[in-house]
Amino acid sequence: MQKYLGGGAPSTPKLRHRRRTDELVPSDATKENGSHLLVDDRNKYKSMWIRTCSTLWMIGGFALIVYMGHLYICAMVVVIQILMARELFILMRKTHEERDLPGFRQLNWHFFFTAMLFVYGRILSHRLVNTVTSDVVLYQLVGSLIKYHMVICYFLYIAGFVWFILSLKKKMYKYQFGQFAWTHMILIVVFTQSSFTVANIFEGIFWFLLPAALIVINDIAAYLFGFFFGRTPLIKLSPKKTWEGFIGASVTTIISAFVLANVLGHFKWLTCPRKDLSTGWLHCDPGPLFRPEYFSLSGRVPEWFFWKQLSILPVQWHALWLGLFASIIAPFGGFFASGFKRAFKIKDFGDSIPGHGGITDRMDCQMVMAVFAYIYHQSFVIPQSLSVEMILDQILVNLTFEEQLDLYRKLGETLQEKQFGLS
Repeated sequence: MQKYLGGGAPSTPKLRHRRRTDELVPSDATKENGSHLLVDDRNKYKSMWIRTCSTLWMIGGFALIVYMGHLYICAMVVVIQILMARELFILMRKTHEERDLPGFRQLNWHFFFTAMLFVYGRILSHRLVNTVTSDVVLYQLVGSLIKYHMVICYFLYIAGFVWFILSLKKKMYKYQFGQFAWTHMILIVVFTQSSFTVANIFEGIFWFLLPAALIVINDIAAYLFGFFFGRTPLIKLSPKKTWEGFIGASVTTIISAFVLANVLGHFKWLTCPRKDLSTGWLHCDPGPLFRPEYFSLSGRVPEWFFWKQLSILPVQWHALWLGLFASIIAPFGGFFASGFKRAFKIKDFGDSIPGHGGITDRMDCQMVMAVFAYIYHQSFVIPQSLSVEMILDQILVNLTFEEQLDLYRKLGETLQEKQFGLS
């Protein structure tokens, strides 16, 4: 037991591997969250420097992709999904069994890309229609694909299901059915939540960028506050998390949400929804949420104070709720991931990001936040009544070109009759 607690050097590679996990090193956790500050541990400065460099590199790349626009952001989300799925597939893979199951790995990816076609087909269908409306032939082709989209995806899934049944081998049933269940869990975790991210992007980059930025701010603030002031352990699943880091990050995130919403809300490129799949610059009426409201500070501040008027965007009040969720609830996505890694006795899901682990390690809280941002936007931001744009979208997606022309003629006749009736 002393070997596991740091009393002596491990004698075998297996023990050295196990000692890396958080579950088997309570003495390290006590050291990091015990009676002295993390900042006093000089060995932490090297990992902090590596993590800082990786963070700056990721923020820079992320900012460039956001500047390039909606389609590039969606492409980034797709790449992240593929890398997350790869890390999770590897987690349950057993090399010995796979040598006896040729093509079984390809079956997992078949289910993955079928789910991708289904999810993105549902989300992007009417925007694809809006993109090709000028070309009649292409419009009819796309319309047909959208009409039979669900059937296509269903039969692709059934093909994978039959493939799985035909690949079953004696003495391998338990492993194969375990992989089948694991693959479907990955599809639920990765796609069910990531699809909300893509939906947020096309509602306006603002509704994707603000929630994502709040998670990053909360993560950085929690690390810094915990590093310099952390004393009190927060949760056993994550021994490095401290109450000081959690509270400091919460306050920082909520304040940042209010301020950042004001900054981002002034850019039409970020606030305008994208109705098609083009890459052109956007111009639109920002709507009441992004029109500043002015509050006079006269009588509330000293005469010498130069700031006499306060400008606030209504969306900033919504941002406070996003900040509150990002600071209090979203971190539990990270705690869930920590418990998951402990169950499999691993330190990180991967090692693709120096100082951070794998892609999945960075996206655990982002997934939870993306779902909340979408639900909040649909419930409290978008008007619940029907609008001209909503009806038009339904017409473009669900009616054929001939049906749309017929609707146009009948609508014109109806409006003419009403006009003559009024006159």
